[in-house]
Formats: sequence, structure tokens, C-alpha cells
Amino acid sequence: MDLKRTLERMVKENASDLHLKAGLPPVLRVDGFLRPLEEAPLSPEELRQVALQLMPKDQQQMFADEKELDFSMGVAGLGRFRVNVYMQRGSVALAMRAIPFNIKKVDELMLPPITKELALSNRGLLLVTGTTGSGKSTTLASMLEFINETENRNIITVEDPIEFIFRDKKSLISQREIGTDTKTFAAALKHVLRQDPDVILIGEIRDKTTLATALQAADTGHMVFSTLHTLNAPETINRIISFFPPHQHEHVRVLLSATLVGVISLRLLPRADGKGRVPAVEVMINNQTIRDYLLDPVKTLDIPQLIQEGSSQYGMQSFDQSIMKHYRDGLITYETAIQSVTNPDEFKLRLRGIESTDSRGWDTFDPSTTKK
Repeated sequence: MDLKRTLERMVKENASDLHLKAGLPPVLRVDGFLRPLEEAPLSPEELRQVALQLMPKDQQQMFADEKELDFSMGVAGLGRFRVNVYMQRGSVALAMRAIPFNIKKVDELMLPPITKELALSNRGLLLVTGTTGSGKSTTLASMLEFINETENRNIITVEDPIEFIFRDKKSLISQREIGTDTKTFAAALKHVLRQDPDVILIGEIRDKTTLATALQAADTGHMVFSTLHTLNAPETINRIISFFPPHQHEHVRVLLSATLVGVISLRLLPRADGKGRVPAVEVMINNQTIRDYLLDPVKTLDIPQLIQEGSSQYGMQSFDQSIMKHYRDGLITYETAIQSVTNPDEFKLRLRGIESTDSRGWDTFDPSTTKK
């Protein structure tokens, strides 16, 4: 197959992913939906040759040993791509994600304005969460670029693999890739505090060791950004605590309440005009009330209500509030809104002008709650 021509097609059609599997033609993911190209099915030998062309000798050996491999690559004039090569039913398969050369700004991504303020926090842990393909890496990249353009800071990233490429502007940015620049996340983070960082980006928190180091770095006065595969803020908190044994849970809650800056959770929804997707964003900011609730396992369950009520004063917002604003602005359809909200029945009542017992925080997102 002509991989470059297929990648050109991928970029032209604004596809997020390309899937190559024996017995099928190349398959693009466009706006969240899989779409096969009208081409001949790929053979196992074709895919083996493609994989060998993409990997240098050392990576070929790693793939032979592990049967799967992550790396990134650049194609002149097209962009960068994150590549996962793996085995399925005895043949090679590839999944490739497009990474644009240009890093989009926070406003271009339609992220809440509070995102910029959170990016400029001086210390603590900020987590961006969501499912695979929800825009976590893109959001983090836009926040780091905002820091790079406005602040004089030393930024160190640890990624597997490196995705977006940054150029030094007001800040100094060093990007380290697992396997190329350091052996593991744990090894890189063990020494990162001796590299005089102001900001540390950890591509993904995957284990207890990485999380413990991130919390330690945040607790010692550094700003730490990372991602987790969780759906919302309460689930993120529970996931963090679950990394540790029960006898450490109380200590972790104390440390988390002291270091957590906030949690930004993402979902991508199809636009009403069929041209791309729009992010629904939940934002939790660790104010004094949230800190108190983090310390108590029972009160942690009530954090979603605090998020909803904290929009006007703190800039927080729930998924349902974000979705309501997108619907009122005509960016998404009614069907998409109803399928995506956490509480469809309450959402329908609000659309009919019927308020719930507590409508605090909804004025910005639903004009019908504004008292005349």
C-alpha cells in the first residue's frame, strides 16, 4: 500500500485515526465514526512491510519481543502521527493518530475561559481526564502552549511517545520520550526534581509509583499536569485513592486536598451542522469547600452538586451545564444533548422552563433560570 497517500487522505478529511488491519481496506475515524476507504483489502504481508518501514532496527526488535509498540513519527508537509503497532490473529495491525504541527489555542478548542487561569497556577496537580480520543492530549498541549507564550518557566515533559512538538518562546521546554530519552516514567520522575522544573507534564498516570511522584512534586511547590482515563471529577478522585492500599487512603485524601488544583473532564459531541465535534467540559476547582469534601469519603459523593453551584463564583461547570450551553447556542442537536447529559429528565424539565429545587449556578448556561 501507499502509506503516504493514505495519510494525505487522512489529513485532508480531518480524520483523527487511521486503522490498518489485514483483510480490510484502510479505515478512517472521522468525527468519531469509522469509515472504510474504497480501496483494496490489505494483506498481512503488506502490513508487515509497512510496519518494518516505520520502525528502525531497535524498535523492530522491541516489537518482536513485546508484540506491540508505541512510537511517534513526522511526515514532511503533513504532520506528526502517534503509532501503535500490534499483533492480531497472527498478523500485524496498526492504529495511527494524527497530531497537527500547529498547537491550537485554548479559545480555538472552545474550552472554558477558566482553563487559562488553571494553566497559570503556580503549584499543585491539574488533571485532564476522559476516554481515549476525547481530546486530553490536545487540551494539555494548548494549556502548555499558553504558558509558553505568557510565562517565563522551565517546563519538562515526560511522554510515551512525544506527540505535540513545542518550540521555546517565553518558557524553556524540554521534552523527554520513554524509550528514547529515559527508560520509564518512574526513572524520569525520580530525577526530574533535580532538573529545576517549574512545570512538569506527565503524559499519563498509569501506576501508583507515577502518581505518588506526581503528588510529591506538586506538594514540593511544582506545577504538575497529567491525564487519567476517568469520566468525571468524582471518579477521578476515587481512581486516585484506589491506587493505594486502604490503610493509606486517609493520608492520600489529605495530600490530594492540599495539592489538587482541579480536574478538567472532556467529552466530544458531534456538531449539529455535521462539521466536526464540540467539547463538553466539566471543570472542578479545588476551593476550600471541595477540600473539605475530599477529606470525607461520604461527602465526596456530593461534589457534583458543588461543581454545579460553583459556576458564577469559581468558574466551575458540570457536563450538563456545558451541554445546555452548547444546545442553547445551536452547536448540538436535541438528540445529542439528551443522549449525553447525566440527568436527561432534569434536562428536559429545564428546557420546558421548569426549574429543579436548586438552580444555583445555571444562569450562565440556561437563560430560563434567570429571575426577572
